[in-house]
Amino acid sequence: MPEIHATAIVSESARLAEDVTVGPFAMIDAGVEIGRGCTVGGHAWITGGTVMGTGNAIGYGTIIGADPQDNSFDPATKCNVVIGKDNRIREYVTIHRSASAGGSTTVGDSNFLMTGVHLGHDVQMGNHNNLANNVLLAGHIVLGDYIFLGGGGGFHQFIQIGDYAIVQGNAVVSRDVPPFCMAHGRNALAGLNVIGLRRGGFTAEERRDIKRAYQLLFRGGGNLSEALIESGQREWSDGARKLLDAARLPSRKGMMTG
Repeated sequence: MPEIHATAIVSESARLAEDVTVGPFAMIDAGVEIGRGCTVGGHAWITGGTVMGTGNAIGYGTIIGADPQDNSFDPATKCNVVIGKDNRIREYVTIHRSASAGGSTTVGDSNFLMTGVHLGHDVQMGNHNNLANNVLLAGHIVLGDYIFLGGGGGFHQFIQIGDYAIVQGNAVVSRDVPPFCMAHGRNALAGLNVIGLRRGGFTAEERRDIKRAYQLLFRGGGNLSEALIESGQREWSDGARKLLDAARLPSRKGMMTG
């Protein structure tokens, strides 16, 4: 049977794997599903039909599945949060459920969300990402894999953040962050995440090709449309194509280039 502290409140219709641990004064509402090997810290609240995979650690005071911060939202809407496996979600993190009927706010596998992180409704997060203290993500943001977001950063709704991107702490971001790139300040690029690419196992030739694509897009002296036309005149590695594709298919907010 799950190990549930005497002061915790767990709905009879919540589904907890047999080895789940629930701390003091935690609340787990009806319709929640929690997989094997998960721990739920004291004073945490899991609600809104949240579905959680295996091996997740939920910190003290964290709230997952609460209603989105959307003035037009109807609390009767059927939507939820879906969390993968092996995530570390530290104290006082808030993850809001989707604002759309049948929708989900999603968190993939092996992510580390540090103290005070906020994921707004309909955020879609990939795998192996690190979000430092008090990172704030507004609704409908899409994140790839192996991203690092520095503490206190604020991210505007509907943007995309590409694989292996890194963003400096206290940044203000309202445009897409390209894959493999470093960003800082207010929508400013600072070059490629060279260390992240090395650690990610990209070969020297792959890194050189990504660098050539970066220089063509952002340091070539022309505009982005001209650079994309020019990029069609040669072959690219998979990583470089990912960077070029992000420039071709930005979010409605557009990609940062400065």
